[in-house]
Order: sequence, then structure tokens, then C-alpha cells
Amino acid sequence: MGIVLAAIVGYLLGAVPFGLLVGRATKGVDLREHGSHRTGATNALRTLGARAAAAVFLLDVGKGVVAVLLARLIVADDPMTEWAAAAAGVAAIVGHNWSVFIRFTGGRGVATSAGAMGAMSIWTLLVLAPVVVLIIWRTRFVSLGSITGALLAPVVTAGFAMVALVGPPAIAYALVSGLLVTAAHADNIGRLRAGTERRIGQKEVAAGG
Repeated sequence: MGIVLAAIVGYLLGAVPFGLLVGRATKGVDLREHGSHRTGATNALRTLGARAAAAVFLLDVGKGVVAVLLARLIVADDPMTEWAAAAAGVAAIVGHNWSVFIRFTGGRGVATSAGAMGAMSIWTLLVLAPVVVLIIWRTRFVSLGSITGALLAPVVTAGFAMVALVGPPAIAYALVSGLLVTAAHADNIGRLRAGTERRIGQKEVAAGG
């Protein structure tokens, strides 16, 4: 029951649509009506600008971190604590991507998954963050960096598990979260293959409502 409760809390945290709230507060727009129609930081960057996008990114990262930390409090001093944390992290991504508060729309889960990954295995995040940033910097494709990070996460985490820095729950989280993030980028993968994916810096003009 503790794991179920942790997952429910994680989902509700992840479902808070910070991108939508920031968009309405800063420009009076609904991010779902512009650009990729997602509520994440990348669409916020194209539609709202760098400052608003940074706020969305940090808030979405925070959802993943808090979901894992709360799960550890809910299922404290128990052999299943880290499994509850992993479940809450995954649930936060599901909530972010399919939020019950905005008719099961949302983002792609990158920032939220990174936040939970940092709370589950900071070592994995420290290795992957420079790789993702380098790919985005060299290619100007946020989606390519995000997908690469998602696919590498379980491999890197498993490596740290071999030297006893993390346990099986962290590997399980990395695997499931990586699959969720990659699946959420299905349309981006299609555009990357077709050569029509938008690069970072291409802005979407949003008029206030």
C-alpha cells in the first residue's frame, strides 16, 4: 500500500502543469495551442522565451525530485523504500505527460525524469548531463539530446550498480523512465529521420489572449 500511495502522490505532483501556468501568467497563452502543443520547457522556450522556459524547466525538475523524496518519507525504514521512490518517479513522469488536470495532455517528461533520476542516482545524472548538453549544443536538436540521455540512462545506471553505488530500483527507474521519454518523442524521431525537426532557437510567436 505504501508503494501505491507513493505512486499516487508522484502522479499528482507530476500532473501539476507548470508550463501551462507559467504561459498564462507571463503571456496569457496556452502552450498547448502553440508550437509542439506540449507544456514542457522546450515549447516554452520557443513560445515564451528563455526566462519563462528556465522557470518551467526548474519547476518540472522539482516535481521529479520531490516525488522521490516524498516517497521515501511515505515508505520510510522499509526494504521497499527505494522501490517506492522508483514508482513515484515513474508516476511523476506519467502525470507530467498525461496530466489529469489538463485532460491528459502535457509534456514529454524530460525535465521531470531528470529530476527523479538525480534523486535516485545522482551519479547517472552527473554523467549524462554533459553528454546531453554537448549533443544539443552541437546539433541544436533538443529532442536528440533528450532521447540519447533517455536511452543511455539505464546503461549508465547499471554500470554504477556494478560498483554498488546504486541498487536495482534505480536501474528499474532508469529503464522505465527512458522508455517513457523515448516514446513521448515518437513524433520528434519521425521528424529527425525526415530532416524536418526544428532546431533550438526557432521561436514560435505567441499572441496574448
